[in-house]
Amino acid sequence: MTHHPGFLRTAPLQGETTSSLICRVASRYGMQAKVLRACWKWRNYPPGHEGGGARPDAEVLLNAAGRQLLAGMCGVEEDVLARALPSWGEGDAKLRAEDGDPVGLWRIGGAVAGPVAFGCRLCTARRTGTALRAVRYAPRWERACVRHGRWLLDADANQPLEHLDLRGLPEVVAAQRRWASVARRAVRASAEPERVFALAHAVVARWWEQALQWKRETIWPQRLHQVAGGDAGGDLERWRIVGRDAVFFPEVVAVADALLDPAMAELVWADSGAGRPRALPADGRFCRRLGERLGRGWLGPLAATDHGGPLIAWMGSVIRLRRGAGGPPGYDNDPWWLRQEHHSSTMAGQLRVLSKEKKAPGSGTMWRAAVPPSSAGSSPALSTAPRNNCCSCMEYRPVRLPTSPGGCCAASATVPA
Repeated sequence: MTHHPGFLRTAPLQGETTSSLICRVASRYGMQAKVLRACWKWRNYPPGHEGGGARPDAEVLLNAAGRQLLAGMCGVEEDVLARALPSWGEGDAKLRAEDGDPVGLWRIGGAVAGPVAFGCRLCTARRTGTALRAVRYAPRWERACVRHGRWLLDADANQPLEHLDLRGLPEVVAAQRRWASVARRAVRASAEPERVFALAHAVVARWWEQALQWKRETIWPQRLHQVAGGDAGGDLERWRIVGRDAVFFPEVVAVADALLDPAMAELVWADSGAGRPRALPADGRFCRRLGERLGRGWLGPLAATDHGGPLIAWMGSVIRLRRGAGGPPGYDNDPWWLRQEHHSSTMAGQLRVLSKEKKAPGSGTMWRAAVPPSSAGSSPALSTAPRNNCCSCMEYRPVRLPTSPGGCCAASATVPA
């Protein structure tokens, strides 16, 4: 690396996007980021939101000369940047032939190295001395800043907030600490922690949408008001989208822990009739025990009758594995396999739906913007429900979801079931 006397040192943050580092370097030199970016030759334009405006999750890929230039501006060795920046070594066909000149290519961060979130400005200030915005790659189970009590939001959504205040919700921070032990338990069970978390998240996200009808649910509304600054009623639909992941994070970790518990799998086997197969009962011991572990003794029957959801699919896989039976055509017996239709919608997708629905209420194209592609063949504002309660083979038919303007857990937009 060529060192340039007089260049100010700017250390990278662990997991930071290269684009975020360039912005901080520009601020360090008292210049706008676009002026500094002119030092590279760009092969395309930076991605933006549909309504205009730059995307904070925009990422850049640099060729060898471009990486050398940035390292010189930072005053940091390239191997240090390579360890800190996940996108540093990402190659691209459009850059392989570039030689000599520093060249850059724009990408969306989520397509490069995983989910992108805002960094904690207070942590950035503690590390660098300046409370600048930073954007980092961060999995969804590492979104709570334990030191400052903040939930770090996705950077791909078109909304102004970077974080939510968790100082009144110690259980959310405690859940993140607890996730480390759950992840280790997953590894011991030969399961990938990422897949376990994704399944648990899908289960709880489905409950979140159904909670509109749950009159006994009081925990989530209280948390939602807390992250909204005391009252989410002024813009309830938006707060239900923005605050969702933070509000139900403790339940996601608890569900993941329960699904990894061999004793819980035994309850599923007993509910299925063990050696004498039968339909899963509405008052099954597994779902009843799951509700108790979540502090909601009344949840069991609701979870047990949610046919067609990811929890019943997981139970079906557990039963088939125990019986040594194969799954229906096109399905797998892997308990941690999350079907496409069960993936929960993202904050960015739901906010796009909400914005467009306000402009064009009832448009089916707006509904399709937030659901997985495989579900886009149904009618708008519809979900799916099974024709029977067989856990190993489901047929689906569309049913209309109930809607209501009130309630802290009211659905803000139609999302995949």
